[in-house]
Amino acid sequence: MGENKILNRVLGVAVLTALAVPVTAAAVPEKAEASAASARRQLAQLKVAKALSSRGYDRRRFAPRWAHHRGSCNAREVVLARDGRGVRRDRDCHPVRGTWYSPYDGKVLRSERQVDVDHVVPLSYAWRSGAKRWSQAKRRAFANDLTRPELRTVSHAANIAKGGKGPQSWRPPRRGYWCAYATSWITVKHHYRLFVTKKEKKALLNMLRTCGK
Repeated sequence: MGENKILNRVLGVAVLTALAVPVTAAAVPEKAEASAASARRQLAQLKVAKALSSRGYDRRRFAPRWAHHRGSCNAREVVLARDGRGVRRDRDCHPVRGTWYSPYDGKVLRSERQVDVDHVVPLSYAWRSGAKRWSQAKRRAFANDLTRPELRTVSHAANIAKGGKGPQSWRPPRRGYWCAYATSWITVKHHYRLFVTKKEKKALLNMLRTCGK
């Protein structure tokens, strides 16, 4: 009987491990380390300037609502389906079931109510980095960009903690994601030609030092 109990316990641990690994491993897009050198080059090309005033900012100047991309699916719903596992949606494309991994804090979330779709470069931060001078159409495209690494599914708690802060004021609690976060931030800013502040640039360079470690 003692040997059977030990065997059952070992098998149980093995099964739980096998079930737990795929969710985390499949959902963490941490191949950014390979592009660290490119990110440094792109960061060096960005204009360094003082942040603009937040005067006039309103989220509705970017996106009064999420833009539709595929049929009845809006950008948020597309991201949730992309980043999740086992996602099931209703006829209106809204996720009703699934599992999501939040790379910012390492949490595995099993309810759509626990997740947010984060703008890696916050809309308010982009506004102060030059987006206030854009057209409404360009700001809307930025807020719904599914091509650049601007939209990421994260935990609601992490998204609230981040708010509209830049890397000099907030970094993902999970240090293992700093490299990916910094390269994503730089990729977005470089594509849209948004400038950086001195403190922001320094913080990004510090996070890039974690690449490959």
